[in-house]
Order: sequence, then structure tokens, then C-alpha cells
Amino acid sequence: MGSSFGDLFRVSTFGESHGGSVGVIVEGCPPRLEIDLEKIQEELDRRRPGQSKITTPRKELDQVEILSGIANRETLGTPIAMIVRNRDQRPSDYKEMKNIFRPSHADGTYHLKYGIQAPSGGGRASARETIGRVAAGAIAKQLLQKVQNTQILAWVKRIHNIEAEIDINTIGFADIGSNIVRCPNQDVAKLMIQRIEEISRDGDSCGGLIECVVRNVPAGLGMPVFDKLEADLSKALMSLPATKGFEVGSGFRGTFLKGSEHNDAFIAGDKNRLRTATNNSGGIQGGISNGEPIILRVGFKPTATIRKDQQTIDSEGKQITLASKGRHDPCVLPRAVPMVEAMVSIVLADHLLRQRGQCSLW
Repeated sequence: MGSSFGDLFRVSTFGESHGGSVGVIVEGCPPRLEIDLEKIQEELDRRRPGQSKITTPRKELDQVEILSGIANRETLGTPIAMIVRNRDQRPSDYKEMKNIFRPSHADGTYHLKYGIQAPSGGGRASARETIGRVAAGAIAKQLLQKVQNTQILAWVKRIHNIEAEIDINTIGFADIGSNIVRCPNQDVAKLMIQRIEEISRDGDSCGGLIECVVRNVPAGLGMPVFDKLEADLSKALMSLPATKGFEVGSGFRGTFLKGSEHNDAFIAGDKNRLRTATNNSGGIQGGISNGEPIILRVGFKPTATIRKDQQTIDSEGKQITLASKGRHDPCVLPRAVPMVEAMVSIVLADHLLRQRGQCSLW
């Protein structure tokens, strides 16, 4: 089962949504990296359930426990193991759905592949698995910040059909965290919150778009052909639950432009990076970072579990009307913001170590 990601900075997650705990093992982190343990917890707090009126009411503190790999706030160069214990488990919420395939969930495909699925919740397909990713991402973030002063910021750009105009050059962490929907445009954020509440009251759900910018990116990250930086970013972000689309730079909008409109002209600047007059490439050209900010967007589908009756089947193929129970987000995007930042951080940390290992001697 594909539970590991990365080459040199390698992340392996484990655990189920209603099991005893979830966690992660991080391999390849360089030794003697000073780690701010509070920042790991802060990232998990941004991801945890029950944090606002527009998220799932499941109550979990998500307190991280460091089992190995860090001593006296320094990495040892050995595997870093971290776990979060599940405290507010309610497997009984899923008792009646044990052999029922919830529409657009992984129940049916897991059953087809393995002949068995987790008896409660989504098991490994649950967004609770991302706790390990966020914890690992917090370490990757600190590595990138201390080596290159790299900053990774993500925010909610669109909820349903309500989209915010964002100035990516001025946005800061405080702007993103200033409201519960994590949209830095305060006026639009209010409309987004209202929309989520309206849809939730109707027993339904909605999706949207998260945008991310990476500043102070080292030039030269990424490899030709199969290990292009945007290819690894795409795999990382599309591995998150509920993701349905990815684009970098101009993305699909760029397909409406002519080459003369889309090309990023080079301008004189630092010899260690390529300065461009525009950034339609999103900071990546030929699969390699050019030193300009990386800009990307990820599309998330509506939460699959809703309170409306839905037609489905059970494991015997019989038609059933499903009335879902359980505690679920009417919109995953506010809590997905730290997940996006984490996966981007993990990819960049991995490529940074790979670049340091094979850069030119001349």
C-alpha cells in the first residue's frame, strides 16, 4: 500500500481514522537541525477538527508525541517518529454502514481492491491520515526556512462559486489566519462563511480552490523528464483527500494565451537565479525552479459525506438508500490549507536535499 512519499526526505504515514492513533515516520532529515516543537503543534492545531463552526464537530486535541529522532530540540539524523492518539472515536456512528459503499468515498474501490475495508470511518482514506503529513511538513518547513529562508503560504481562494481576488505579493500569514475560512480577503471571507453555513444547514457540502505561493525558492530544484518539480508537486497534492485538480503558474488560463503573451521574458538580475518580467511559468521552467515565486492551485471536491439521502449499494450489490451519520466538514478547504502547505514543503525539502547531493562541482 502506497503510504510513503519522497526520495531523500521520505515520509511514511500510518494509522486509521478510528484506530488508536495516527502518525508518521520521517527519514532523511539532516542531523543537528534545531526544531521548534511548538511549531509542529501549531500546524496540527490549524488542521485539527472542531476548531470553528464551519468544521466537523469531532473534538480532538491532536497533541503530537515525538517518539524518536529528536533530542534536546535537535534532529539526530535518524528516523523521526511522531504520533497523535485518537481520543474522540465513535465507531458506532458507522455501525449501520459497515458493508455499505458511500457515494464518492473510497469504500467501494477499497473493497474491490482488497476485499475488505475499515469497519468505521474512511480508514486510510480518511483525512485524519493527513495528521502525519502535516507533522512531517512542519519539520520540512523549518528545514527550508533555516537553509534558504523559504516561506510557504496557502489560502482559500474560492468556496463554491465565491472567489476572492488576492494580491500574492503582499499576503502574509496573519492575513490568512484572520478568519475561520482562511481567506485573506476579509469581505469575501464573510460571504464564504455564509455560503458554507447555508449549504450545511441544507445537509449538503461544497468544494473550492486553494492557492499557494512559495517565496525565496532555491533555483535549480527539480529534475528533467520524470522528476520535474511540478510533477512531484502534482503527485503530492493530488494524493491529498478530496483533491480533483492541480495547476501551476498560469495553469489552464494560460491555454487561452498566445506564446507571445505567455512567455516570461528574462531580465538582468542575480546570476544564481533567473529573473523574469512576468511569472506565467509559476517559478518552474523545464521542470526546474528558476528562483521566482512558485504559484500553484489545488481544486477540492465537495465533501462526499452529506446528510441528504443518497442511493447506493452494499457489498452484495443490493440497492440501498443511505442516510449518512457521523461528523464531517461541510467544506474541507479551511482545514486543507495546512495540508497543502505541508505537502509543498515536503516536496521542496526532498528536492533541496537531492540538489545538494548532485549540484555541479564547477
